[in-house]
Amino acid sequence: MTAARPARIVSLIASATEIVCALGGEDRLVGRSHECDTPVSVLRLPICTAPRVDAEAPGRDIDRSVRALLERALSVYHVDPERLSGLRPDLIITQSLCEVCAVSLRDVEEALRAFTGSRPALLSLQPARLADLFDDIVRVAGALGEPERGRDLADRLRRRVEAIGTRAATIRGQPTVACIEWIDPLMAAGNWMPELVALAGGVSLFGEAGRHSPWMTWEQLATADPEVIVVLPCGFDLERTAREARGLAARPEWPGLRGVRSGRVFLVDGRLYFNRPGPGLVTSLEILAEILHPEVFGFGHRGTGWRAAGTAEEET
Repeated sequence: MTAARPARIVSLIASATEIVCALGGEDRLVGRSHECDTPVSVLRLPICTAPRVDAEAPGRDIDRSVRALLERALSVYHVDPERLSGLRPDLIITQSLCEVCAVSLRDVEEALRAFTGSRPALLSLQPARLADLFDDIVRVAGALGEPERGRDLADRLRRRVEAIGTRAATIRGQPTVACIEWIDPLMAAGNWMPELVALAGGVSLFGEAGRHSPWMTWEQLATADPEVIVVLPCGFDLERTAREARGLAARPEWPGLRGVRSGRVFLVDGRLYFNRPGPGLVTSLEILAEILHPEVFGFGHRGTGWRAAGTAEEET
């Protein structure tokens, strides 16, 4: 017997909201998380979550606040059970990959303890690698009762990825790349990022595909001496990244790095692209390809999705 097609959906992870909308299900969304902001039309939806830290604080202060909460076994996010219940969702989409980056399955289950009325179905995503993006699209589409749309969207995104990867593989001279996911303290990018770097025609020096982002020391960064440095602090847009990146330039090790000396340090919009395992990951790959091999790739993301460090360029 076919499961009922959900009419009321609450998405509590930004990437899932983008997936639902890409599948044509935006009209069924009735609630979102505080981080769900694309497409801009979803901003009309009620917000069901809030961070327990000051998201506008400097990066180091955010890190300290998060660590303090985790040491006390407290969640980084609050899910409003009353608002959630009032929205009467048939389906709630969340994630179980990282309790720091976004509202987690545990947060939602805690909120549902006070839930009145019939309990909604829960779909928890756990994307750790690029392939998981395509699987999650199919899973979300299945939960929406739109399996064919899911397969079609996943196939179209795969073809875009394969086209870039095939072309990049023929380029001679693959630069070494360090992707910085947090600035203070220093963290490298893991999960899908090493795969994206390789597909874009680079060699990722830190992080391992499918594994959480690792902490990194300045000594390790200086010893690796990457040819290219990509700065993508988790949850920060391009302007916020530019402000936070000033902390990198203040370090004594920074001027001596090969990527800095050659002017190959780039700031990217992690909030919309690299940190979110939704359809925007394919755009992230395009951005990386433009950065690493501008003589070959030109998708038009410079100035909106990325810029060279130390500039105020806004080209579109």
